[in-house]
Amino acid sequence: MTADLDDDAALDRTQEKDRAHGRFRRTVQMFRKFMCIRCGKTSTTATEGTAEPDSGLTELQAEPGVSTDITAPSGDSDSPMNDHTAKTLMAGTENMAITNTDTGETQGIPNTDTMPIPTGIHAPELGYFKESADSSQQQVPAMVRKIHQRLGSHVTVDARLPINVLRLAEEHPADVVLTLLRCAPSCDRAATMMWRLIGLSGSTLEKVLPTLLCVMEDWPLNSLSTSDGDDTPVFALAATLALWVIVQVPRCHEAMNLYSSRIFVALLSHVVITTQQMPEEVDHFWRACWEEHRLPTNPNRFAVQAMKALLCRLRCDNEVVAMGRKRGWDTLLCADTQHYAVGLLAREMRRVSLPMCSGIALCLLGLLSREEPRWDLPFLAFLVEVLDCLDLRECGDSVLEMMSRYLLSECRQRCRLALRGLVVLSKDPAMARRMGSLSQQLVELLGDEDGEVVRMSLSVFMNVLENKDILVSSTTAPKLAEALLPLFENDNGHVQLLSIHLFSKVMELVVDEGKKPLKTIVNQSLYPLVIYWDDENWHVAKASRETLICAAKFLKRRDLKQLLKKDQRLKFAERLPFKPRGMTLDHPALIRKFKPTLPKQLKKVHLLDAVNQCPKNSTRR
Repeated sequence: MTADLDDDAALDRTQEKDRAHGRFRRTVQMFRKFMCIRCGKTSTTATEGTAEPDSGLTELQAEPGVSTDITAPSGDSDSPMNDHTAKTLMAGTENMAITNTDTGETQGIPNTDTMPIPTGIHAPELGYFKESADSSQQQVPAMVRKIHQRLGSHVTVDARLPINVLRLAEEHPADVVLTLLRCAPSCDRAATMMWRLIGLSGSTLEKVLPTLLCVMEDWPLNSLSTSDGDDTPVFALAATLALWVIVQVPRCHEAMNLYSSRIFVALLSHVVITTQQMPEEVDHFWRACWEEHRLPTNPNRFAVQAMKALLCRLRCDNEVVAMGRKRGWDTLLCADTQHYAVGLLAREMRRVSLPMCSGIALCLLGLLSREEPRWDLPFLAFLVEVLDCLDLRECGDSVLEMMSRYLLSECRQRCRLALRGLVVLSKDPAMARRMGSLSQQLVELLGDEDGEVVRMSLSVFMNVLENKDILVSSTTAPKLAEALLPLFENDNGHVQLLSIHLFSKVMELVVDEGKKPLKTIVNQSLYPLVIYWDDENWHVAKASRETLICAAKFLKRRDLKQLLKKDQRLKFAERLPFKPRGMTLDHPALIRKFKPTLPKQLKKVHLLDAVNQCPKNSTRR
């Protein structure tokens, strides 16, 4: 009997522990659900204490009709747990230092001796914010200002303030962001604490970032209005400074991933703009910022520093180091070389983060599709490097339209970048079929003095004509073939080789209507192709022989085709039906190519005599 009683008592104690454990677990889950906060471990604990009943310093007084305090908790609230959470949040924000990655100095470290000390007070009820939102949303900006003022005072601060900040930011993110940027544009200590608190909560940060990005993207000033009608302009750099503070928070990377592309483009815009143009009002504002936080004196260096911090937070540390090793960050700060550095950064990032590069490319495409995009060269340089990350089925037309616009640019760098983009696009069969409208522009570029421009134009044509279902129109074929003839003698071996191959493609793929006007140009091509039959560049020599055979077939000259197969070049030259203007049979290049094939005792004059004795009708112009 005694044993049974002991077993029952032990069972009761076990069940009681299980119920208590279950209640505690449910309480924690409920708290996390409502608060949306997961606090990490901290090395320090805030000073514990209790609020005095008549302490005006520990209760935040708002303007008339505005309350930043929270109603008393219900009887079943878990006060100790809420107190500990609030203290952890405060401690986490106060002990977080900011380091200048360029100088190694610690920036903007709060002085814990003069910072507000949190006190253990009951946690807020959930119904407060609902009632507040229903009564008047216009109170939110005033509440944010009072919280900021309270955190900046050198007195004891209610431990509920961190929770209030997060709850306000959850419910009214735009009002919180804009109000905080207006009352603390240079991000003082109190504002720094509030931004860090927001950065600790992933769900809150996800709601805050869109407004913060809207301000950053509106250079140099943003005039979004809060619910109380305040539309005082806010500096875009103020939002960048706030974002930089948030990036320092160790657990903000999950929310950052969602907006990483927009954040990167916004920071890149600030780097580009502040390097190339700096309004006086922005310069005055930034002076106040760097004096307060010991930041770089130039805002473009600060924007680069913020970009590095973002990339490190997104686990792109190796790319940051690689850019530094290649002097890319320094190059990024020079207006004349900025686009080179941006291209280098794009190549480094593309190796490890294709999804992010795809998002960046979409953002840049939106910027560059505007009628008059500003500071577009660095953006275009980045986009060209990550074009293959885009889904061209959805945005191919927009990309092609933009590239065709830059193809006509008088700026050499923009034209080059557009051609690089077209080289990438032309490898896609669907995009190649859409490039027919660019034929005239590309033909004109074949006569450009820039060898790189000519080479890329030839590459675009070659990629397009690799598609078997694409034919050369009767209007394009003669113009293209005529533009290719002078390139046979180009000093650049790659250009020479591409031009010969492309000429062969034109003969193969020209439509029937275009064959007759093309015959005259094909006749003109035979003479220079014979010259390069035995070129020292084996690839050029091989391409010349293949193109000569193709030309003989196109002209329906079996006699020429037989001579080519028998390697009788001298007889082939004697039967050429056409000599191009400025080219004679005693051309030095022709003698240089033919002489090694003649008997050793045959002199140069013998060759000229043999050639000059050819029938007149075979050497007519």
